[in-house]
Amino acid sequence: MRASAGQGVAAGDIVLSVEDVSLGFGGVQALTGVSFDIRNGEIRAIIGPNGAGKTSMLNVINGFYHPQSGRITFKGKTRSKMRPYEAARGGIARTFQNVALFKGMTALDNIMAGRTLKMHRGVLWQILRVGPALAEEVEHRLKVEEIIDFLEIAHIRKIPVGRLPYGLQKRVELGRALAMEPNLLLLDEPMAGMNLEEKEDMSRFIIDVNNHFGTTIALIEHDMGVVMDLSDRVVVLDYGRKIADGTPDDVKRDQKVIDAYLGVGH
Repeated sequence: MRASAGQGVAAGDIVLSVEDVSLGFGGVQALTGVSFDIRNGEIRAIIGPNGAGKTSMLNVINGFYHPQSGRITFKGKTRSKMRPYEAARGGIARTFQNVALFKGMTALDNIMAGRTLKMHRGVLWQILRVGPALAEEVEHRLKVEEIIDFLEIAHIRKIPVGRLPYGLQKRVELGRALAMEPNLLLLDEPMAGMNLEEKEDMSRFIIDVNNHFGTTIALIEHDMGVVMDLSDRVVVLDYGRKIADGTPDDVKRDQKVIDAYLGVGH
């Protein structure tokens, strides 16, 4: 189950382009003229201080917010706005800063929910679970079991996620996103609230997802050690504007980035 950006898109080609995107809410400007791209197969970090517009940017990419101006091109198709379900069908999956799982459902069932867009039988067939619908469910269940093994969570597959430690809940949410077989995976602070051991595990899985499935990843993360270790390129936002864009080494030496994080000017 190896994802790709689509036919004719090679590693290193641009899979998503953000062009001059601006987003405001009343008198508050969340994003102003932001432009950057994401290349097929890379891990692309979006960083910045609190309130920089990072999550707003992810919300624009997956269609939850509609920008007042600018456009986004994904897999060669340009659009000014898109609904979240259209983004999901197009190959964009998302995890959230605050875990968004069905807490009363098992880890297995939560990940299975990520296969919904891949199922083609009608609701009645799925309720009856006979014939073609049963065969389809078995096929998708096998894909989910592969993800469970990949994320090393077989021991909690039948446990309601509301009873799981936070780090394992984040891993289940990652599994649900992977069940969609995305071309582009958006991770909103995947390490938030984790201890050191949990961060190391999640970092390993992010790298493995990128290498094993070939999934292009865009992530928001405040832990600069994680960002510098995982990312191929980094874009930096501050007060809704892009202030830097480049390799981790280039960005960490940029004086504008240093000033934005330290809160002082030189």
